[in-house]
Amino acid sequence: MIHILIADDHAIVRGGLKQIIATTTDIVVAAEAAQGSEVLERLRTGQFDLMLLDMTMPGISGVDLIRRVRAEEPRLPVLVLSIHNEAQVVSRALRAGATGYVTKDSDPEVLLTAIRKLAAGGRFIDPKLVDAMVFETHSGDAPPHEILSDREFQVLRMLSAGQSINDIAESCSLSAKTISTHKMRLMQKLGLTNNAELIRYAIRHGLVAE
Repeated sequence: MIHILIADDHAIVRGGLKQIIATTTDIVVAAEAAQGSEVLERLRTGQFDLMLLDMTMPGISGVDLIRRVRAEEPRLPVLVLSIHNEAQVVSRALRAGATGYVTKDSDPEVLLTAIRKLAAGGRFIDPKLVDAMVFETHSGDAPPHEILSDREFQVLRMLSAGQSINDIAESCSLSAKTISTHKMRLMQKLGLTNNAELIRYAIRHGLVAE
């Protein structure tokens, strides 16, 4: 039996996932978490064969959370289930230590296949993302935002979605001053001078967060 931990801040999504998993005889939801800190608590108190992780949750999330999980449970497969299908986001998640990536609009059978493959020690990328990943990997010149740190990249995407410095600070459990510093550094690296240019850049490169 494959015991999984579902980490997603939307109760409806968790409920839907449990319904899908309930149709199987070899997978069971052993625990749930709605924010980053809960994920770490669950890992310390339970035994799991796989974690199903949303990329965007309150508190610690995204690549930061993947790295924390990888540090505490290096053998635990991490399957990202996200609305984000941009190659840049996928590649950062995989580099941080995720062992699989599936989008939320995938067919349930794709998700179940991914869970079983990761639980057996394999890796899995949503078939719909493979072409984007391959073409990005073999593209000639890397886009400027590739030089951003993971936190700067996260701040760029959140700013492009219209979130304020204070909103981002609260979501990331950091101070507004720290987020402002990340914004300043990312704008310097990308040669941007104002928010309008930042938003245009994000749209042009398909980085606008949902």
